[in-house]
Amino acid sequence: NLQVQLTNLSHKIFTQEIRFKSENGSNFPEWKEKELKYFCSFYSGGTPKSTNKSYYLGDIPFIGSGNISDDSVDSFITDEALKSSSAKLVNKGDLLYALYGATSGEVAISKIRGAINQAVLCIKTTQNKEYLFYLLKNSKNRIVQTFIQGGQGNLSAKIVKELKFNFPCLEEQIKIASFLSLIDEKLMNEMTVLKNLTDQKKYLLQQLFI
Repeated sequence: NLQVQLTNLSHKIFTQEIRFKSENGSNFPEWKEKELKYFCSFYSGGTPKSTNKSYYLGDIPFIGSGNISDDSVDSFITDEALKSSSAKLVNKGDLLYALYGATSGEVAISKIRGAINQAVLCIKTTQNKEYLFYLLKNSKNRIVQTFIQGGQGNLSAKIVKELKFNFPCLEEQIKIASFLSLIDEKLMNEMTVLKNLTDQKKYLLQQLFI
């Protein structure tokens, strides 16, 4: 199962059981422990007044913590709503992190341009964005277990800023991100093939009983 392989490989990479080498075959430098705030900037959004129904008749996708991974949303706001609230714009490709709700600790690279509410943190980094995505994804359970006891409470920008991780040099980050991205892509292809086979089987079974 590719999903299990990806999880196991991610764990081994981020615990440094598996190390990559540079193009000339030499070892990369030792990893250094750092807090995210030293090379990331952060901002979260807000929610326009729900009593003003006209605010929700616009065309700006309004992204909550439950749909940071989605390529479409059900809620939209106007420019006026954006200006009159703490909602903040994010671009396609930005790194989004869920602070509240059932998806707390989940991370995604945004598939759309839109506005975020207070339950979503946008993270900009001077390091490799894809590497940080896989690092946070791999660390989700540990972060949630540490900061959200018994499923109660929320994460916060302060907590995320002060998270400590061991970071490799930028060149090794890029190698790791490319490797994990390749497996991720194979996993998505496998899931698509499986869905197509399931749909085909369902169709053939229906034809038998016509």
